[in-house]
Amino acid sequence: MTSVKNLRAFLKSGRASDWETIERDQDRGVPTPPLQQPYPDDAQLVDLVPPGDLEVPDARLLDTMHSRRSHRRFAEEPLSLAELSLLLWATQGVKRVLRDGTAALRTVPSGGGRHPLETYLLIHRVGGTAPGLYRYLALEHKLSLLRTEVGPVPDQWFVRDCAAVFIWTAVPYRTEWRHAQFAHKMIAMDAGHACQNLYLACEAIGAGTCAIGVYPQDEMDAWLGLDGEDEFTIYVAPVGKVP
Repeated sequence: MTSVKNLRAFLKSGRASDWETIERDQDRGVPTPPLQQPYPDDAQLVDLVPPGDLEVPDARLLDTMHSRRSHRRFAEEPLSLAELSLLLWATQGVKRVLRDGTAALRTVPSGGGRHPLETYLLIHRVGGTAPGLYRYLALEHKLSLLRTEVGPVPDQWFVRDCAAVFIWTAVPYRTEWRHAQFAHKMIAMDAGHACQNLYLACEAIGAGTCAIGVYPQDEMDAWLGLDGEDEFTIYVAPVGKVP
């Protein structure tokens, strides 16, 4: 039986010489993978509040960090579209596209500007927005409606009682293209960067969240319509106003 200790290697940087040499696709001249998964030309899009128009309550950073905690019980009060726009911008907002569209600067760091995450949203209660499953189009700062008949999400009870569920997926090749065998550690760190920003942004607007790292992987991927190989779920976080 494999010990969990034997699965720790991907978390350790080590020396490159300690690893089997893997030629990077970047060095082989393979084209850069796209910064965002494609969406249909006829997709139903929802305009979000532009980043320049977002308003944040006067919250001191140290106070916000001190009060941050995980919340599993949420009020019936919906999030506003402006509040959801803020949370999306805080976690994956694109500040600038670089290198002829092959890299980006966002509100969270990512090794080499690769940003392997996609954000899916299960919306229950957001003002002016129909319930359903959406994907955040970070380059356009819009929501793309995927479906309104969603069925039960395969996870904990408090996922059903929140205003919206953030579901981050990984598209690993975006990072593998440049970082080869070191990519998977970076993807794990990128997910943590995004979720910590979500925690702090939630505190600033009187909302809360609870990061979920353990869920039925195959069920969640199938529920989202993912192949589980080139794109798969990596982190889940329900969000709602705090009672």
